[in-house]
Amino acid sequence: MFAAYCQKPHTDDSMAGLVLGDRPEPKIPEGWVRVKVTHASLNRHDIFTLRGLTSHAEGITYPMILGNDGAGTLDDGTPVVIYPVMGSDDWRGDETLDPHWHIFSEVVQGTFADYVAMPKRNAIPLPEGISALNASVLGTAWLTAYRALFTRSRIQPGQTLLVQGASGGMSTALIQMARAAGVETWVTSGTPEGRALAERLGAHRTFGQNEKLPRRVDVVVDNIGKPTWEHSLQSVRAGGTVVTVGVTSGNDPSANLLRLFTEKITVTGSIMGTLEEMNNMIRFVINAGIKPEIGGVMPMEEAKQAILAMVEGRTHGKTVFTR
Repeated sequence: MFAAYCQKPHTDDSMAGLVLGDRPEPKIPEGWVRVKVTHASLNRHDIFTLRGLTSHAEGITYPMILGNDGAGTLDDGTPVVIYPVMGSDDWRGDETLDPHWHIFSEVVQGTFADYVAMPKRNAIPLPEGISALNASVLGTAWLTAYRALFTRSRIQPGQTLLVQGASGGMSTALIQMARAAGVETWVTSGTPEGRALAERLGAHRTFGQNEKLPRRVDVVVDNIGKPTWEHSLQSVRAGGTVVTVGVTSGNDPSANLLRLFTEKITVTGSIMGTLEEMNNMIRFVINAGIKPEIGGVMPMEEAKQAILAMVEGRTHGKTVFTR
């Protein structure tokens, strides 16, 4: 079958290990299903896989097919959207607290292929009211954004949110969902194009990166890391919350500990989400009439161009590969 995969990781050259070509079709263990992929969306995690970066102690066994998210059909023709989190068969509760949790392209082969195998629970029947194209982007960036907003920060309508960064898949998801939830949504961006995109997606106000805000906000969501971290802490009100969901531009940020405890600021991490949150998010997107920002749709055979664009920081919204 056709697939986009990493033959061997290269720490200093993300594109060196990328191959577009044939891979064996997946074997289907008992209790698993096969999904014929029709749409699969690109994530920054795919760049990490190409570089050999992973938080799993056992590492990744290569060759590894890329891709965390997607939509497609079961062998009986049922349309499904893929929930990306897997783990122990006997785990109950929050899947992201399972010591053995992982997503596609870490332990099992990913979604950038004609077929992908997964446990039955990971193939969610596609509800009416959303297309396979739009559903295919919801698994990683959108699920992480949903949890950051509604589970971790518990932001309420009328409160003010600051999103650090405007154009990536995570940021566009935060903007679109926060606006739909009645949240005053502010966004920072380092470029005029990013600010314009944020405003088109519903941001109430936009600012330059690290620009001083007119007032402090209730919640900050930061997926950039070191370049914006101090600004995030300066921008949140006393008693407010900063949610960190990524380090796309550098980790190891310093924290003003004196300010954290004197102003009772909550700093919390968030990543991915539960199956229940995935289903709740899909219903929220449908009921709110949200059309996820998709920056590009192209055949999977052209994946190399799109992956290079992400490496070089030229993407906005989500990129979707079709089969």
